[in-house]
Amino acid sequence: MSAPPSAQETRNRRRARPSRGSTSGSGGRSRFDSQHSTGTSALRNRRTRLVGGHTGIAADLAISLVRFLTAARRLLLRIVRVVGSVVTPLGWTIAALVLIGFAVGYGLGWLEFVGVAWAGLVLFVVALLFLLRNTPLEIRVAMPHTRVVVGDRAPGQVIVRNPTGHRLLGTTVEVPVGRGLAEFPVPSLRAGRTYEEVFVVPTSVRGVLEVGPVRTVKGDPIGLLRRESGAAEALRLFVHPRTIPVPSMSTGFVRDLEGSPTRDLSANDVAFHAIREYAPGDERRHIHWRSSAKTGALMVRQFEETRRSHIMIALGLASTDYATDEEFELAVSVAGSLGVRAISDARNVSIVASERTPEFAKRKTYALRRLSSITKARLLDDLSLVQRADNAAALVDLARVAGESVSGMSVAFLVCGTGASSSELRAASIAFPVGVEVVAVVCDPGVTPGLRRVAGLSVLTVGYLDDLAKSLSRSAAA
Repeated sequence: MSAPPSAQETRNRRRARPSRGSTSGSGGRSRFDSQHSTGTSALRNRRTRLVGGHTGIAADLAISLVRFLTAARRLLLRIVRVVGSVVTPLGWTIAALVLIGFAVGYGLGWLEFVGVAWAGLVLFVVALLFLLRNTPLEIRVAMPHTRVVVGDRAPGQVIVRNPTGHRLLGTTVEVPVGRGLAEFPVPSLRAGRTYEEVFVVPTSVRGVLEVGPVRTVKGDPIGLLRRESGAAEALRLFVHPRTIPVPSMSTGFVRDLEGSPTRDLSANDVAFHAIREYAPGDERRHIHWRSSAKTGALMVRQFEETRRSHIMIALGLASTDYATDEEFELAVSVAGSLGVRAISDARNVSIVASERTPEFAKRKTYALRRLSSITKARLLDDLSLVQRADNAAALVDLARVAGESVSGMSVAFLVCGTGASSSELRAASIAFPVGVEVVAVVCDPGVTPGLRRVAGLSVLTVGYLDDLAKSLSRSAAA
């Protein structure tokens, strides 16, 4: 029997025993989980602005109070909008005069104020009768294109038809376009007649615009009351970022027997191409004996190389990664150009963006958002929605999560602005597995394009979107 361990040996074993929260070993969880947060450093959301880093009961009560007041404010604003959509500013003025007239007239015995008050009340009754009339119009909005590039014309058309058997009085049709509003006075329509009006949607800013829902506005001639009624569904207009054609991104190709065939010929692969004459150095196992017997000379099989290329494009959305809005818009266009080219080349591509930490979260969220890479249109639709935010994951955190979540990549593009320093770019490149070529594209509007190597990291600086193609060609040549 072995002797029992001494007290010193027991203490040594306790020191060597790994802690429960350790991430070492195959069963440990990564610190940068793609769904949940594990850290509190550099957290920037609404909670930290209100209570800082406090997580006690008092902080939770304060946050609950703020959330309740926010919900109450939203409800109050909704009620005000509903009431305000019926009573016009002139109507509120007349209503105030009616109340003052009744109070002063009957209180002080001034008949003039009483007469004014009753006159205002009669006006309100007459205005209410105008709202009761029904206008059964058929209204629809048509747009030839629901996807346009920023800066292009986006025409739309409002079509109003009278389906009844009698003439309908004129009305006003309103078409909400984003935060704007287009108004069209519709004249009186006879039975079965149609009225059409063309409008142009401004597309100077990238994003998604809600065109509609179209509504008819009924009101009195004086303008005291108005009633809105929806008549058509809303359309979504995607304003895509501007993109340019870039050279094929063959950088980072890895030979793989399970990859896709290319036009490059090889003497050893699985994709058969043709049969040629034997040359010194060819392997004998590739000799095609049947063809050799027919021709009287040794003939060998020739193959096409099969390669795979998994490209990852990471777009940072943190406000700290960009100095201006122009840098961010240029970065979105760069990411779109790279993604469109990869999809056109039928490459395996993963396009990710920073995920946001919830406004009242206690810890920082380490996560990423995957953008669609099925078609070019779906990708540009998703890029139309992205916006930079203070509570979005920084470029370094995005690279760490992407390095663990996206497997099998051969080249990674990190798209950011001048807010990301050289040390942050190096830290982001280290987060990817060994063998992955990392290219950082720094967007700095107006600057002269350049290319530099920083500890195995290629850093492309582009000042204009047109510089991206030249910079990529220069990077490939280097």
